[in-house]
Amino acid sequence: MAWFPAASKASVNPRGAAITQLLLDKSKRTLYLLNGRTVLREYRVDLGPSPEGHKQFQGDGRTPEGLYYITHRNPGSSYYLSLGISYPNQQDREYARQHGRSPGGDIFIHGRGPMVQSPPRDWTRGCAAVTDQEMTEIFNLVAPGTPIFIKP
Repeated sequence: MAWFPAASKASVNPRGAAITQLLLDKSKRTLYLLNGRTVLREYRVDLGPSPEGHKQFQGDGRTPEGLYYITHRNPGSSYYLSLGISYPNQQDREYARQHGRSPGGDIFIHGRGPMVQSPPRDWTRGCAAVTDQEMTEIFNLVAPGTPIFIKP
């Protein structure tokens, strides 16, 4: 696993340990909530229809790869609850600009919401989706500013 420095801001989990970083392993379809290098929680995720490779352009169905941050909590999500991810970053925007395309955006960790209770595998548009019950837990444990490393 690739690791990155702990965030200075984090929520406290019920066991008392702060969530300092997230790791999304796309190949394992698993989201890990960590304190330092200690895994405190893990969740199975669904991704977009083209899960391999780094997101480059709007509509490519991919999930970005690399270091990003949780930007905000969205309690009014169409998919129950969601946490925003800081895609695109400057490098993503520049790459898309050089190719005359939009990098896209609106990448989240989210639940399923009322219309997607028995989804097929990898049904999102590039986001990472968990069950609504799991999303409640993640939403309450992870603070804006928390780093998320998304690995292939």
